[in-house]
Amino acid sequence: MKKAFFLFIFLLFPAISFAFSTEFLGLEIHGFIDARYGQRVREDRNEKDQILGEIRFQTDITGQLRDIIFQVKADFLYDGVCDDRKLDLEGTRSPIDLREANISLSPFYFIDIKIGRQILTWGTGDLIFLNDLFPKDWKSFFIGREEQYLKSPSDAIFISLFPSFANIDIAYTPKFDPDRYVKGERISFWNPIYRRRTGRRNVLNAIEPNNWFKDDEIAVRIYRNIRGWEAAIYGYYGFWKDPLGFDINKRRPFFPRLLSYGASIRGTYLGGIVNSEFSRYVSKQDERGDDPFIPNSEIRFLIGYEREIAKDFTARFQYYLECMEDYSRYKETLPSGYVSKDEFRYLFTMRLTKLLMSQDLLLCLFTYYSPSDQDAYIRSLIKYKLTDEISVMIGSNIFVGKNDYTFFGQFEKNSNIYVALRFNY
Repeated sequence: MKKAFFLFIFLLFPAISFAFSTEFLGLEIHGFIDARYGQRVREDRNEKDQILGEIRFQTDITGQLRDIIFQVKADFLYDGVCDDRKLDLEGTRSPIDLREANISLSPFYFIDIKIGRQILTWGTGDLIFLNDLFPKDWKSFFIGREEQYLKSPSDAIFISLFPSFANIDIAYTPKFDPDRYVKGERISFWNPIYRRRTGRRNVLNAIEPNNWFKDDEIAVRIYRNIRGWEAAIYGYYGFWKDPLGFDINKRRPFFPRLLSYGASIRGTYLGGIVNSEFSRYVSKQDERGDDPFIPNSEIRFLIGYEREIAKDFTARFQYYLECMEDYSRYKETLPSGYVSKDEFRYLFTMRLTKLLMSQDLLLCLFTYYSPSDQDAYIRSLIKYKLTDEISVMIGSNIFVGKNDYTFFGQFEKNSNIYVALRFNY
């Protein structure tokens, strides 16, 4: 039955794309069909050996009615790994992932407005996020879905203002959008409740803020170009994006309140592109740092450098630092038996990208390495374009770590390889 379904999809949608072409009744219609299979390379008694097995059909429709632009982008999925064949997206299980559904308008020359579901992002980091506190999909990132799926959609109002002194972006989310965080249904992880790795038999059940206009978020960016350098300042008020707090009475994780502010700069220097970013996370429910079940405030810093070192060969390097505030209070109040975090966590990243065969062949290697945690995460990808519409991919997600409880070390048994076939229309 499953093989017949795969064959049906691949025969049906090329015919649909030919029928609709790229424009139909004034609408622009694009999309793709993508089939992926991923397998663990290490045995994990908490999870299935197969980590990825899906068909994804995306349709992206854009149109314009007078001065209003509208867009709908949705993924229709068949998931062969989840027990009920549906993805766990945002608290519900559904075969449809609505990526975007919004309208854009410019009521005045100095303002743009986008309302609805949309993908939001800002900041200067490469797969490291400081001031970008829009939702991420870490499950997709770790199992072999395309890198774009790390960005999860927001249900928001996004306003861009263009006064003379700078550009201002304001993102208001009337109801909190958390990360699509690791819960255990597909990826095993270090569970502080059980103090060991757990998986699909002990799925994390967090308390999520879900009241409209009460559990809301607001993010602001003010940016401008200063003598060729892109400078920005940021602010955010909402919640930690992952359930890092723990309610002792309910014995469930929850999302504590968070305030953050920071700045970034990016420009050309030493024959390449330099970027630096800073942020301070203020944990509003534990500003003194003496509650071990709520994360302490933190300072985060990033510096990076990118350069083309040969024709079609680009390298990018980053250094990232987290510093926990009030560390002595955290250590004093931590209950016996709990693994303590380090005051300083730092890591290095490297991205190497090479294009070959008239740029039809892409080779990419991205690595995270943390000397403080003594763990690493290695992402590799080989992508070849058979035609302008069809491409094949093979990749891997390899985790290594000395301890089970560090950020990358906890995912060691989820190391995987995957293959993919994509048809664009």
